[in-house]
Amino acid sequence: MKIRRMNIPPRPIDEDNPVERCWGSLERHWNGEILNSVDKALKWASTMTWKGIKASVSLLDKIYERGISLTKKEMEQYQSQIKRSENLPKWDVKILPQAG
Repeated sequence: MKIRRMNIPPRPIDEDNPVERCWGSLERHWNGEILNSVDKALKWASTMTWKGIKASVSLLDKIYERGISLTKKEMEQYQSQIKRSENLPKWDVKILPQAG
C-alpha cells in the first residue's frame, strides 16, 4: 500500500511556506462558497490549481496519535521507502511499500 502524507505546519502563517501560499489560493478558489458537507469541500478543493498544478485531494478518516517519533537509527530502515516531492519536500512525502 502506498501512503502519501501532506503535512501542514502549525500556525502562524509563514509566507515563505508553499503549503500556506496554496491554502490562500484554495480559499480564493471557493470564494465564499458555503462548504456545508465534506463532499462539497472535497469537490471544490479537487478543482483548483496552484502554479499550474492540479490539486490531489482525498479524505483521511483515521485519527493519528500525536507526539510519536522514531530515533535516527530506527528511521534509517525506512529511508529507502520515503520519496519527497520536488516542489514541497518538507511537507509532501510518499511512503512506498517495502520491496520483496
